[in-house]
Amino acid sequence: MSAAGRDLRISPAVTSSRISQLENHLGVRLFQRTTRNLNATEQGETFYRGACEVLEAVETAEAQVTEITDSPRGSLYVAAPLGVGRRLIAPQIPAFLRDYPAMSVRLRLTDRKVDLTTEGLDLAYFLGQPEDSNLKIKKIADVQRVLCASPAYVAAHGHPRSGEDIVQKKHECLNLRFPGASEFQWPLLTPNGVKRFRATGRFESDDGDVLTDWALSGNGIALKPVFEVASYLQSSELVVVGEETPPEPIQMACLFTHRRHQDPKTRLFMDFVSGRIAQAIKDPVKPD
Repeated sequence: MSAAGRDLRISPAVTSSRISQLENHLGVRLFQRTTRNLNATEQGETFYRGACEVLEAVETAEAQVTEITDSPRGSLYVAAPLGVGRRLIAPQIPAFLRDYPAMSVRLRLTDRKVDLTTEGLDLAYFLGQPEDSNLKIKKIADVQRVLCASPAYVAAHGHPRSGEDIVQKKHECLNLRFPGASEFQWPLLTPNGVKRFRATGRFESDDGDVLTDWALSGNGIALKPVFEVASYLQSSELVVVGEETPPEPIQMACLFTHRRHQDPKTRLFMDFVSGRIAQAIKDPVKPD
């Protein structure tokens, strides 16, 4: 309930008061409350499903009007991983809103897995392969990745040329850890195809920029998308390692539900942003 209040920009007290008013109006309890839990009652579940149908009908009507008038309006809720959101998505939003002044964008950045339906999201950008096959995917680009470390780390621990070197010589691997993540394995391209190498190390974070900072400080080897570390590679603050077995490229794409794709403002945002970030991915300085 507190999260719902934050989304609506009202206090938890106001949120609770509005729920109470709704319960009084309907004459039923919508939630079972205890000191530890807040669960929907059967009546609450029924009312929620009906309310969702009403809101969906309103959104569909708005989308139809928007398509006729060619004047998109309303809010878009967009999620993206931290690094992708900061470097690729966020810089495009001001230009988008200048072109479409009746719209607003709420960008949520997180490296954890998001649920479009339960979190009320219109779009979610991601790197990798989604698990939910019920969602629609718009592929944007294949993202080149690199294994990199600071010159100080290489001077102190040696320059590993391959995944085998990294594993056998027990190099410090800097790993991205988020809820639900499995053991760390780096998919690297070998002469025999893609092989997964177990990446071990004492440094873990759920923020990719933290891993970059650790690598810059000489603490280990990071597996990073090139666009996130291109400037550091150009300035030689980071150097490429494991060059004989480079990382497998990773897909960047956008997730959305079939219904959201029918909304013109969702399609506009996807097309506007996707083309620009695809170009930004191709443009960063590539390692030698």
